[in-house]
Amino acid sequence: MTQHDLVEKICEAVGGQAEDAAFYPTALDGFGLLHDVKTKSIEAQVYEPIVCLVLQGKKETRIGDRLVHFGAGDSLIVSHSLPVLAAVTEASREKPYVGLVFSLDLSILRGLYDSVGSEPAEIETVQSLAASKASPDLIDAMARLFHASQNPTDAKILAPMISREIHYRLLQADHGGMLRQMLWRDSAASRIARAIDIIRADFRTALPVCDLAQSAGMSVSAFHAHFKTVTATSPLQYQKDLRLLEARRLLSHGSLSVSQTAFEVGYESPTQFSREYSRKFGVPPRQDIGSKCIA
Repeated sequence: MTQHDLVEKICEAVGGQAEDAAFYPTALDGFGLLHDVKTKSIEAQVYEPIVCLVLQGKKETRIGDRLVHFGAGDSLIVSHSLPVLAAVTEASREKPYVGLVFSLDLSILRGLYDSVGSEPAEIETVQSLAASKASPDLIDAMARLFHASQNPTDAKILAPMISREIHYRLLQADHGGMLRQMLWRDSAASRIARAIDIIRADFRTALPVCDLAQSAGMSVSAFHAHFKTVTATSPLQYQKDLRLLEARRLLSHGSLSVSQTAFEVGYESPTQFSREYSRKFGVPPRQDIGSKCIA
């Protein structure tokens, strides 16, 4: 099956569902369809560890000061949980943005890494988000997983095997070293991942950087440097981004005031919250109250 044929099959699967949606879940947990008929303005969101295969159209993602462009035939790999700014930059009703997104299972990756992997080379780049041309093997495996997701029996029998294959293909891909770095217990990427887990679990609370550095087994200066390399941002800004994203979600429901929202996500000053919110999203928080489109 050609890439064009796969695009048509995905468009058929989306069918008459709401055109305002961009993500369409399938019967398989962690596997979904991407379909947009128009370009979108920049949206703030959190990327979990995933691989995104773009089949048609273009998108860009910004993490900190790093901007990544990807389009048809490219795969985007994300190894850590990351607050990002993303936008679909090429899409139309005649030629929509189409792709497949697959959540990574770290337990499967670790099992494969222990079986066939080796310690990552020191020269491998430590980063958490990268795009490159997808290999024919990865495209084929993702296509087969899509077909399996459309049939309950295939989903039950074939999907686990195909899922394992996709994880293996990613470890062998151009940016597989990024995943190997995270899986290697003593690597900076793995240590930063542990600190990220702590921040995400308790982002409403002030977290001393010295405590985060200790959890990563690093000095404060080394922790700052490695955190910036992996996430393209600072620990403090990472936490702020999580707070602001949660605030935007809460405001969209319309049940809390701006001040209540500020305190709910961990800010001590509603004024500071409003200032940082406006800087992040381009509008004051009161303007987003009840805006279901951003939920």
